[in-house]
Amino acid sequence: MRNKRIPPVEGFFRKNSVLSGLMVISPIIVCGNTVINALALIYAFSAITFLSVMAGSFVPKKLPYGIKIIIYAILGALAYIPVKEAAEMFFPGVIDRIGVYFMLLAVNSLITVQSEVKFYKMPKGKMMLSLLCHILGFDAVLLIISAIREVLAYGTFCGRIVDSDILISGIGMPFGGFIILGIACGIYRYIAPSGKNTDDFGGDSDVFDY
Repeated sequence: MRNKRIPPVEGFFRKNSVLSGLMVISPIIVCGNTVINALALIYAFSAITFLSVMAGSFVPKKLPYGIKIIIYAILGALAYIPVKEAAEMFFPGVIDRIGVYFMLLAVNSLITVQSEVKFYKMPKGKMMLSLLCHILGFDAVLLIISAIREVLAYGTFCGRIVDSDILISGIGMPFGGFIILGIACGIYRYIAPSGKNTDDFGGDSDVFDY
C-alpha cells in the first residue's frame, strides 16, 4: 500500500534507483568512465528495461512468483538481441569495451525484481510514468558520473581534449568509480535525506545489484 502514496515521478530523484537504492551500479563503476560509454549504456538500459517491463505487464498475475521472474528474465534477453544489434551500428567498438556488463543490463533488477514488487502494482499509466522516471534517473546519474570521470582521468570530454591541469588516472579504474559513486551518494543523501530510506527498492539487498 505504501507504494501507492509515492508519486511516480520520484523515481527520478528522491527514489533514484542508483543513489537511493544502489541498484545497477556495476556498469556505472566499471564502464562509466567516458561519455561515449555512458551513452551506449544509457541507450541499452533504457530500451531493454522499458520494453521488458512493459511486455512483462501482460504476464498473468496468477502465475507463481518464481515462474514470473523467469519470464521477466526471458523478456529482457529477447529485448537485448535487437538492442545489441542496433548498438553495434551506433556505437562501433564501444560494446566490445563494455563486454559482459552490456549483457547484464538484460537482467537488471528493475526488470527482474522491481517490476513485480513495484511497477506491476500500479495502474498502467502510472506504471509507465514511474518506469520512465526510474530509467531517466539512472541515465542522469550514469552520464554525470561518466563525464566527471572522463575529465578527471583522461582530460577529455566526449573524446575531445579539455583544458585540465589535474589528471587522476585511477579515477578511470573501477576503484575510482567506487570513489566517485560514493561521493555522489553522500552528496545525494545530504541534500535528499528521505533518500536514505531504501524500503521501496527492497532494502540493502540491492547494494551489489548489477
